[in-house]
Amino acid sequence: MQGVLLQLNKGSITSSPEGEWIWLALGTALMGIGTLYFMVQGYGVEDPEAKQFYAITTLIPAIAFASYLAMLLGYGATVVTVGNEELTIYWARYADWLFTTPLLLLDLALLVDADQGTILGLVGADGFMIVTGLVGALTTVYEYRFIWWAVSTAALAYILYVLYFGFTKKLEGMDEDRASTFKILRNLVVVLWSLYPVLWLIGTEGAGVVNLNVETLLFMALDVSAKVGFGFILLRSRAIFGETGAPEPSADEAAAGD
Repeated sequence: MQGVLLQLNKGSITSSPEGEWIWLALGTALMGIGTLYFMVQGYGVEDPEAKQFYAITTLIPAIAFASYLAMLLGYGATVVTVGNEELTIYWARYADWLFTTPLLLLDLALLVDADQGTILGLVGADGFMIVTGLVGALTTVYEYRFIWWAVSTAALAYILYVLYFGFTKKLEGMDEDRASTFKILRNLVVVLWSLYPVLWLIGTEGAGVVNLNVETLLFMALDVSAKVGFGFILLRSRAIFGETGAPEPSADEAAAGD
């Protein structure tokens, strides 16, 4: 590739900053490894509840893998002219988020046995957040971009509020393993998701404090942590197994219990 990432711009092919393709390639590799790892770990799992978590959680990095591969090969970006400046907008990143973020929320909702109304509300707010963020990224009037950013961020604030306060209330009387796993994942999501609008704001789509190369690196790090890291914690926990599907204790553990 010689340090050049090809992208589509109204039917023509242009090049983006040298070195940027490295982070897209790394993101593609890490998402692919995460997908394969979760698939292997889930092979042979019989517990119905655990199988559900494995299916959802494996799909998350799989979708992200396709998105990063598209960006790497030049089919996930376009150029938007804002004033006299041309901005490279990775729309495939938003396509990824539109599918993966509801799945992440679904994992958390299933952990606390949330009702369907709450889940639908979260998924709807999540879709609104992603779409308005994309509109902001594609808007050609500089000032309007920040209006759409604020609208999208408001939807994110609602989602994080429900996760931290609404879902946490459901932990009362819950199994200790499940409650502990939820708290870890909830905190991970709250911290990582809060960083996305900050990076958007200081990146090339916002104020332009950091360049596209650095922005791509940081988004990749957030994406891998929020998807593969999230899945690794969840799928290694006993919390995803139902009462009949939890791993049997070892002989030593059973003897200690006696």
